[in-house]
Amino acid sequence: MSPGAPEAPAGLVVVDKPAGLTSHDVVARVRRLAGTRKVGHAGTLDPMATGVLVLGVGRATRLLGHLLLTEKAYDATVRLGQSTTTDDAEGETLERQGADGVEEPAVREALRAFVGEIDQVPTAVSAVKVDGRRAYERVRAGEQVELAARRVTVHDLAVHDVRRVVGADGAPSWLDVDLSLRCSSGTYVRAVARDLGAALGTGGHLTALRRTAVGAFDLTQAHTLEQLADDLALVDLATAAARTFAVRHLDAEQAADVRVGRGLLLDLGQEGPVALLAPGGEFLALYEQRGPQARAVAVFC
Repeated sequence: MSPGAPEAPAGLVVVDKPAGLTSHDVVARVRRLAGTRKVGHAGTLDPMATGVLVLGVGRATRLLGHLLLTEKAYDATVRLGQSTTTDDAEGETLERQGADGVEEPAVREALRAFVGEIDQVPTAVSAVKVDGRRAYERVRAGEQVELAARRVTVHDLAVHDVRRVVGADGAPSWLDVDLSLRCSSGTYVRAVARDLGAALGTGGHLTALRRTAVGAFDLTQAHTLEQLADDLALVDLATAAARTFAVRHLDAEQAADVRVGRGLLLDLGQEGPVALLAPGGEFLALYEQRGPQARAVAVFC
């Protein structure tokens, strides 16, 4: 930014991502709309997926790494009877076993094992790093990638519909399962589809995925790219912080100390970051308790 130039707008943008675009594509669109390259995203969505993608603009990019976006929610459709190289509809078919012998009660019973803390092996075409490189980059380069299981949590999972799709010309039938789940960050819904198919002996992959919530942000606050072209709809820093963190209002003297990063002789009353606001409501910083003092995690003023 040149001297004297106005500061770029700062805030979060909650996008309803369309299918067919990568998360980076969405970032590029919002960079043009905001007139700044300082745009980043919190949590990637695959190109086939739609739904909530949280972006930071300007100084808010520094907030992305601190946002407590540990819980996410999805609507998904799993197809049983066919497995793919990517565990979703964009991959090449590995095997068509069909699901002729599987009935709805068996599907519902098998899904019970996916609720709670589970050990999940991420899909091979994930963003997990293997020796410094993303797993999907290694797969695309023709390498065999084996990822270790990770502990994730599926807080709840609901089945909305199970319907049989009859194959043409005597081909085996599939089962399409519509479900929704709420899970911890790092959970791969594609892996749930893959592992459900393995548990039932049919193979399985994801045919549709829509993220309905990320942390405190959901579809009710999301905007399409077309809507954002008319109105960027920035969520200001103070509002974004208050939706995500506990909030503490400071007096003028405390606010002055925070502006220069000083510790405060203050009991925040909890573990983890707390958003500190100036008397006028300006979001100043994230502080956390360290002994008798509250110390800066990140200062935004």
